[in-house]
Amino acid sequence: MELTLKPITKENWKDAIELTLKEGQKHFMASNLYSIAEVQFLDQFYAAGIYDGDRMIGFAMYGIDEDDNNYWIYRLMVDQAYQGRGIGAAAVKLIIEEIRSKNTDQIPYIMIGYHPENEGARKTYKKAGFVEKEIAPWGEQLAAFKLVV
Repeated sequence: MELTLKPITKENWKDAIELTLKEGQKHFMASNLYSIAEVQFLDQFYAAGIYDGDRMIGFAMYGIDEDDNNYWIYRLMVDQAYQGRGIGAAAVKLIIEEIRSKNTDQIPYIMIGYHPENEGARKTYKKAGFVEKEIAPWGEQLAAFKLVV
């Protein structure tokens, strides 16, 4: 498996919205369609397809949050047909490397938030090196990855 990130464009956005989660996961995150719309209004954010060769198998949205000036991974999903293969953790590592290449301002952290009951997200982010922090006021479990040592 050779994973890459490719920007969401007018050529591939429909592939992104056709990706699906398992029924029990759908309440954990916004749809890819919503995320593609939302990223249009967020400065310094990117939407990307997670590809295995020429096939989009996942979706991610990440960038600099203007509220705390840290990088955030707002969305990460792997299509249900490709889950359980370590793709999520590998995709997080790709996103970390992408952020590192853009981090000219030495922003110290990548942050994420996920539903406290989302064990798949917890395991994926922990495997990628994120450390859990507090529960956010909006109810999500926060975790941080230290970019700058």
